[in-house]
Amino acid sequence: MGAGLALESGRAAVADRRWREGFERLAEARAESSEGLDASDLELFATASLLRGRTTTAVEAMTEAHDLHLARGDTAGAARTAGWLAIEMLEIGDLSLSGTWMGRGLRLVAHLDDGAAVGGRMALVPAAFTGLFVGDFAEALRKFDEIATIAERTGDRELAAHAAFGRGKCLTTIGDTADGLASLDQAIAAIVAGEVSTLWTCVFFRNLLDIAHESFDLGRARQWTSVFSRWCSAQPELIAYSGQSHAYRAQLHLLDGEWAEASAAATVSEECLRAGDFTAGYVANYQLAEVHRLRGEHRAADEHYRRAAATGWDPQPGWALLRIAQGEISPGRAMLRHAVAGADEGTRRRLLPALVEVELAADDVDTARRAAEDLAALRRDSPAPMLAALADAAAARVAFARGDTRVAREAVTTAISAWTALSVPYEAARCRVLRGRIVRVDGDDDAALADLDAARRAFADLGAHSALAEVNELMGLRTAGALTPREVEVLRLVSTGLTNRGIAERLSLSEKTVARHLSNIFGKLGLSSRSAATAYAYQNGLI
Repeated sequence: MGAGLALESGRAAVADRRWREGFERLAEARAESSEGLDASDLELFATASLLRGRTTTAVEAMTEAHDLHLARGDTAGAARTAGWLAIEMLEIGDLSLSGTWMGRGLRLVAHLDDGAAVGGRMALVPAAFTGLFVGDFAEALRKFDEIATIAERTGDRELAAHAAFGRGKCLTTIGDTADGLASLDQAIAAIVAGEVSTLWTCVFFRNLLDIAHESFDLGRARQWTSVFSRWCSAQPELIAYSGQSHAYRAQLHLLDGEWAEASAAATVSEECLRAGDFTAGYVANYQLAEVHRLRGEHRAADEHYRRAAATGWDPQPGWALLRIAQGEISPGRAMLRHAVAGADEGTRRRLLPALVEVELAADDVDTARRAAEDLAALRRDSPAPMLAALADAAAARVAFARGDTRVAREAVTTAISAWTALSVPYEAARCRVLRGRIVRVDGDDDAALADLDAARRAFADLGAHSALAEVNELMGLRTAGALTPREVEVLRLVSTGLTNRGIAERLSLSEKTVARHLSNIFGKLGLSSRSAATAYAYQNGLI
């Protein structure tokens, strides 16, 4: 294919969001043309490269486009490409180079008037985002307000979307949740209307879904995740940012009690990371860690939390909760206290429910009470039902720890109703365990047994092995908690119908060792046959 034909094919593919073909054809045209690509085609190539996970190639192509715009006196084009490069440097964490490109862009924008190409004014955006990135929210808000004024004067709808998005992120981060989410709704509307470019749509959603979950706005989280998933599905050749979509789907599947689907979505997110989506480095590993933690698979969870931490982001509160589940109270407490101490309001809101549990695990009821009171104050400023459920559950845990069973019972009953209405079975079951413990102290054994049994069935259905072991212990039932990790593996394989030889081959053990493990299992659980072991594994959610 000649350079001219490859160029036309590449342009058409990018216009149709066929990113792989667009990248390949434009790369071919660039290589075969004696004069190279012009600036506008280099911008297309940079965009296709980035969305295919080729960040270095994208930056090189956009830098070349910027230089060509400058050489030809196209100030708007030079400003636009400088802004693109400033944001991309922010995305990959190079603040110094981002600042360099930002300064170039702002100097170029100063030469634009209202009659100039509106796209050039996108170079104003990185400066506002930098204020947000470094925590100077007042300055960021001021800049986004300036951008909104310019957008209104010039009719630049994408610029207006940036202003709405930036303002919304600032407000939700500093605790003005209602106004912030309303502003973010405007940004979503602009995306749906097709007023935001592909790259910026990805950047917006990367933050929007974080904000929805940090605000405990489950309705928006579900709605926005659905919009992003459909948008990504319509572009199957998209690599960059696609892992984000699958990771947030995993998070919702976990809440909705669809843990097999959550595991599958998190695994796909990790595959996107391997394919080149560097933005999935944190979320893919964090969601995989959460799946493993809730299933009681502590070693795998710890490994993925460590990988998430290697990206530079602190994987909390999940990592601290894992430490608590492993009996490492002091390390888990130190982890979470450190995270809360340096957190902005939005992140702190997300960490507070776990802080209550961690402080109670450490027998620090006063600190847990203060964290629960902070949650209650946030609840008064937010209409989110999920936040109300978390606040009620926290209040119940603290009241029970202080011996006030009447207040604890009322609060946890309200929380159970809220979690049930939200269709979040794991949290509803955890609250049922709590109520079972509360009413048992009050002497109502029948009510306690009803709650514990309902929770037990929910945990078994979900595959929440650690939680299941805890409730079995409360009910005085035989539990796999007494088994070693290797014995649990053997029990699971027995339940699949494998012989001792088959299990030995699968685990690289001798048949004699497998027979010894099986004898230990029968003795610890009071079982007498393989069929009884299979039934036990099924009833307790081990298969």
